[in-house]
Amino acid sequence: MVDDVKGGHATAAPQARTRRTRAAVVAAARQLFLERGYAATTIEAISEASDTPQPTVYRLFSSKLGILRAVLEVSIAGDDRAVAMLDRPQVRALVDDPDPRDTLNGFAALVAGLMARTASVHRVLEEAARSDRGAAAALAEIAEQRHDGQQRITGALARTGALRDGLSEADAGDIVHALASPEVYRLLVTDRAWSGERYERWLSSILIEQLLPATDDG
Repeated sequence: MVDDVKGGHATAAPQARTRRTRAAVVAAARQLFLERGYAATTIEAISEASDTPQPTVYRLFSSKLGILRAVLEVSIAGDDRAVAMLDRPQVRALVDDPDPRDTLNGFAALVAGLMARTASVHRVLEEAARSDRGAAAALAEIAEQRHDGQQRITGALARTGALRDGLSEADAGDIVHALASPEVYRLLVTDRAWSGERYERWLSSILIEQLLPATDDG
Protein backbone atom coordinates (compact mmCIF):
# COMPACT_ATOMS: atom_id res chain seq x y z
CA MET A 1 0.00 0.00 0.00
CA VAL A 2 2.85 2.35 0.91
CA ASP A 3 4.55 1.50 -2.37
CA ASP A 4 1.34 2.33 -4.25
CA VAL A 5 1.13 5.71 -2.55
CA LYS A 6 4.76 6.42 -3.27
CA GLY A 7 4.26 5.39 -6.86
CA GLY A 8 1.23 7.64 -7.13
CA HIS A 9 3.21 10.59 -5.80
CA ALA A 10 6.04 9.80 -8.19
CA THR A 11 3.61 9.89 -11.12
CA ALA A 12 1.74 12.96 -9.96
CA ALA A 13 4.81 15.13 -9.46
CA PRO A 14 5.99 15.12 -13.11
CA GLN A 15 2.41 15.64 -14.28
CA ALA A 16 2.08 18.67 -12.01
CA ARG A 17 5.37 20.07 -13.30
CA THR A 18 4.29 19.54 -16.90
CA ARG A 19 1.00 21.28 -16.22
CA ARG A 20 2.79 24.24 -14.61
CA THR A 21 5.18 24.43 -17.54
CA ARG A 22 2.35 24.35 -20.07
CA ALA A 23 0.52 27.07 -18.16
CA ALA A 24 3.65 29.25 -18.09
CA VAL A 25 4.17 28.87 -21.84
CA VAL A 26 0.51 29.57 -22.60
CA ALA A 27 0.48 32.69 -20.40
CA ALA A 28 3.69 34.05 -21.91
CA ALA A 29 2.58 33.27 -25.45
CA ARG A 30 -0.79 34.93 -24.95
CA GLN A 31 0.87 38.18 -23.87
CA LEU A 32 3.38 38.09 -26.73
CA PHE A 33 0.77 37.26 -29.37
CA LEU A 34 -1.39 40.16 -28.23
CA GLU A 35 1.54 42.58 -28.03
CA ARG A 36 3.43 41.60 -31.19
CA GLY A 37 1.02 39.60 -33.32
CA TYR A 38 1.44 36.05 -34.54
CA ALA A 39 4.08 36.57 -37.23
CA ALA A 40 6.42 38.62 -35.02
CA THR A 41 6.22 36.24 -32.06
CA THR A 42 8.91 33.55 -32.15
CA ILE A 43 9.30 30.28 -30.28
CA GLU A 44 12.55 31.72 -28.92
CA ALA A 45 10.71 34.72 -27.46
CA ILE A 46 8.04 32.49 -25.91
CA SER A 47 10.76 30.27 -24.48
CA GLU A 48 12.54 33.22 -22.89
CA ALA A 49 9.36 34.84 -21.56
CA SER A 50 8.15 31.59 -19.99
CA ASP A 51 11.62 30.53 -18.77
CA THR A 52 11.14 27.23 -20.59
CA PRO A 53 13.82 25.61 -22.80
CA GLN A 54 12.93 25.63 -26.47
CA PRO A 55 13.12 21.81 -26.80
CA THR A 56 10.55 21.56 -24.00
CA VAL A 57 8.28 24.05 -25.73
CA TYR A 58 8.45 22.03 -28.95
CA ARG A 59 7.88 18.78 -27.07
CA LEU A 60 4.74 20.14 -25.41
CA PHE A 61 3.21 22.04 -28.34
CA SER A 62 5.02 20.91 -31.54
CA SER A 63 4.84 24.33 -33.20
CA LYS A 64 3.96 27.99 -32.79
CA LEU A 65 0.51 27.27 -34.16
CA GLY A 66 0.16 24.53 -31.56
CA ILE A 67 0.89 27.11 -28.88
CA LEU A 68 -1.68 29.53 -30.30
CA ARG A 69 -4.29 26.78 -30.38
CA ALA A 70 -3.53 25.98 -26.75
CA VAL A 71 -3.87 29.67 -25.83
CA LEU A 72 -7.26 29.81 -27.50
CA GLU A 73 -8.42 26.52 -25.97
CA VAL A 74 -7.55 27.70 -22.46
CA SER A 75 -9.24 31.03 -23.16
CA ILE A 76 -12.42 29.30 -24.36
CA ALA A 77 -12.63 27.01 -21.35
CA GLY A 78 -11.40 29.53 -18.79
CA ASP A 79 -8.95 26.97 -17.38
CA ASP A 80 -6.59 24.20 -18.49
CA ARG A 81 -8.65 21.22 -17.36
CA ALA A 82 -8.88 18.48 -19.96
CA VAL A 83 -12.67 18.67 -20.17
CA ALA A 84 -14.35 19.60 -23.44
CA MET A 85 -16.56 22.69 -23.30
CA LEU A 86 -19.60 20.70 -24.38
CA ASP A 87 -19.09 18.27 -21.50
CA ARG A 88 -18.92 20.94 -18.82
CA PRO A 89 -21.74 21.14 -16.26
CA GLN A 90 -22.78 24.68 -17.18
CA VAL A 91 -23.34 23.68 -20.81
CA ARG A 92 -25.20 20.51 -19.91
CA ALA A 93 -27.42 22.50 -17.57
CA LEU A 94 -28.43 24.83 -20.41
CA VAL A 95 -29.36 21.90 -22.64
CA ASP A 96 -31.39 20.26 -19.86
CA ASP A 97 -33.19 23.41 -18.65
CA PRO A 98 -36.95 23.01 -19.28
CA ASP A 99 -37.53 26.77 -19.63
CA PRO A 100 -36.38 27.98 -23.09
CA ARG A 101 -36.02 31.57 -21.92
CA ASP A 102 -33.77 30.48 -19.08
CA THR A 103 -31.80 28.42 -21.59
CA LEU A 104 -31.20 31.42 -23.83
CA ASN A 105 -30.48 33.76 -20.92
CA GLY A 106 -27.90 31.30 -19.63
CA PHE A 107 -26.47 30.77 -23.09
CA ALA A 108 -26.07 34.54 -23.56
CA ALA A 109 -24.21 34.77 -20.25
CA LEU A 110 -21.96 31.87 -21.27
CA VAL A 111 -21.21 33.46 -24.64
CA ALA A 112 -20.50 36.88 -23.11
CA GLY A 113 -17.96 35.40 -20.71
CA LEU A 114 -16.37 33.27 -23.41
CA MET A 115 -16.09 36.17 -25.84
CA ALA A 116 -14.52 38.41 -23.21
CA ARG A 117 -11.80 35.79 -22.74
CA THR A 118 -11.25 34.89 -26.38
CA ALA A 119 -12.01 37.86 -28.66
CA SER A 120 -8.48 39.28 -28.72
CA VAL A 121 -6.85 35.86 -29.18
CA HIS A 122 -9.36 34.93 -31.88
CA ARG A 123 -8.32 38.05 -33.78
CA VAL A 124 -4.68 36.91 -33.60
CA LEU A 125 -5.71 33.60 -35.17
CA GLU A 126 -7.68 35.42 -37.87
CA GLU A 127 -4.61 37.52 -38.71
CA ALA A 128 -2.43 34.42 -38.82
CA ALA A 129 -4.93 32.67 -41.10
CA ARG A 130 -4.38 35.27 -43.82
CA SER A 131 -0.89 33.95 -44.53
CA ASP A 132 -0.69 30.58 -42.77
CA ARG A 133 -2.66 27.63 -44.18
CA GLY A 134 -2.42 25.75 -40.89
CA ALA A 135 -3.88 28.71 -39.04
CA ALA A 136 -6.64 29.00 -41.65
CA ALA A 137 -7.51 25.35 -41.09
CA ALA A 138 -7.50 25.87 -37.33
CA LEU A 139 -9.80 28.88 -37.69
CA ALA A 140 -12.27 26.87 -39.77
CA GLU A 141 -12.14 23.99 -37.28
CA ILE A 142 -12.86 26.29 -34.35
CA ALA A 143 -15.79 27.86 -36.20
CA GLU A 144 -17.19 24.39 -36.84
CA GLN A 145 -16.77 23.46 -33.17
CA ARG A 146 -18.57 26.64 -32.19
CA HIS A 147 -21.42 25.77 -34.54
CA ASP A 148 -21.63 22.24 -33.16
CA GLY A 149 -21.87 23.61 -29.62
CA GLN A 150 -24.56 26.08 -30.57
CA GLN A 151 -26.54 23.29 -32.21
CA ARG A 152 -26.77 21.62 -28.80
CA ILE A 153 -28.82 24.62 -27.70
CA THR A 154 -31.03 24.92 -30.77
CA GLY A 155 -31.46 21.15 -30.90
CA ALA A 156 -32.69 21.14 -27.31
CA LEU A 157 -35.16 23.92 -28.11
CA ALA A 158 -36.40 22.07 -31.20
CA ARG A 159 -36.89 18.78 -29.35
CA THR A 160 -39.15 20.43 -26.79
CA GLY A 161 -41.14 22.36 -29.43
CA ALA A 162 -39.91 25.69 -28.10
CA LEU A 163 -38.96 27.26 -31.45
CA ARG A 164 -41.41 29.74 -32.94
CA ASP A 165 -43.73 28.53 -35.68
CA GLY A 166 -42.10 28.25 -39.09
CA LEU A 167 -38.53 28.31 -37.79
CA SER A 168 -36.59 25.16 -38.58
CA GLU A 169 -33.86 23.81 -36.33
CA ALA A 170 -31.30 24.42 -39.09
CA ASP A 171 -32.34 28.07 -39.50
CA ALA A 172 -32.33 28.54 -35.75
CA GLY A 173 -28.76 27.25 -35.68
CA ASP A 174 -27.73 29.68 -38.41
CA ILE A 175 -29.28 32.60 -36.51
CA VAL A 176 -27.42 31.69 -33.34
CA HIS A 177 -24.17 31.16 -35.26
CA ALA A 178 -24.40 34.65 -36.73
CA LEU A 179 -25.54 36.55 -33.64
CA ALA A 180 -23.26 34.78 -31.14
CA SER A 181 -20.15 35.21 -33.28
CA PRO A 182 -16.77 36.77 -32.46
CA GLU A 183 -17.31 39.27 -35.26
CA VAL A 184 -20.55 40.66 -33.80
CA TYR A 185 -19.04 40.74 -30.31
CA ARG A 186 -16.09 42.81 -31.55
CA LEU A 187 -18.36 45.16 -33.51
CA LEU A 188 -20.40 45.98 -30.41
CA VAL A 189 -17.95 45.63 -27.51
CA THR A 190 -14.59 46.49 -29.07
CA ASP A 191 -15.60 48.91 -31.83
CA ARG A 192 -18.71 50.50 -30.27
CA ALA A 193 -17.53 50.28 -26.65
CA TRP A 194 -20.53 48.38 -25.30
CA SER A 195 -20.03 46.91 -21.85
CA GLY A 196 -20.02 43.16 -21.47
CA GLU A 197 -23.26 43.40 -19.50
CA ARG A 198 -24.97 45.38 -22.25
CA TYR A 199 -23.82 42.86 -24.86
CA GLU A 200 -25.14 39.97 -22.77
CA ARG A 201 -28.55 41.66 -22.34
CA TRP A 202 -28.76 42.39 -26.06
CA LEU A 203 -27.78 38.88 -27.08
CA SER A 204 -30.28 37.33 -24.69
CA SER A 205 -33.15 39.54 -25.83
CA ILE A 206 -32.50 39.18 -29.55
CA LEU A 207 -32.13 35.41 -29.34
CA ILE A 208 -35.41 35.14 -27.46
CA GLU A 209 -37.07 37.42 -30.00
CA GLN A 210 -35.70 35.54 -33.00
CA LEU A 211 -36.09 31.96 -31.78
CA LEU A 212 -39.09 31.77 -29.45
CA PRO A 213 -42.79 32.56 -29.94
CA ALA A 214 -43.94 35.98 -28.82
CA THR A 215 -45.56 36.08 -25.39
CA ASP A 216 -48.64 38.04 -24.33
CA ASP A 217 -46.43 40.64 -22.66
CA GLY A 218 -44.47 41.15 -25.88
